Amino acid sequence: MATPPSLQIDKLREQLASAEIGQHPVEVHGALVGIICGGAAEERWQQPMCELMNDGQPLPATLNVLLQEMHQDVAARLADPDFGFTLLLPEEEEPLATRLEALSLWTQSFLTGIAVVQPKLNQSSSDVRDVIRDLAEITQVDLNVSDDEESEAAFEELLEFVRMSTILCFTEFVLHAQAVANAEQDKGILH
Repeated sequence: MATPPSLQIDKLREQLASAEIGQHPVEVHGALVGIICGGAAEERWQQPMCELMNDGQPLPATLNVLLQEMHQDVAARLADPDFGFTLLLPEEEEPLATRLEALSLWTQSFLTGIAVVQPKLNQSSSDVRDVIRDLAEITQVDLNVSDDEESEAAFEELLEFVRMSTILCFTEFVLHAQAVANAEQDKGILH
């Protein structure tokens, strides 16, 4: 059974406080996902995370282990053809404004993470450039919302858009790049 988001957030919050890192857990998760979706290789994701979280300084061992576990989980879920990936956000019991603020923070950190590792972001497909612009607008969302069914439905649509946009970026910068590299390697073998 998967760990509930609230417990994951609490565990990460505890490790961040222990390391005296003043970021919210959703920001850390968003940045990590952005770094992964930007195409940082398996062995190259930690340095950008250290830069974003701790001014380039190494992270404490316990926090580093937790981030490695999160990295493995996120990478596996993003690569899952059934789209098992989800954003680490507060659960439905939290007020809508709290969840919306967390989504905005997550999205802003995702954009920062992907920009740090993806130098060709402006040369990506038009679909990816469009979702990047849309994601940037989501970070500016108005947090004054009422807890009603209409607002809840709008939040769910926004959340699904962010999730699918994340998968689109992963597909372009990771899966497509791997396919191109494999095709070029196969051409080299045939010649």
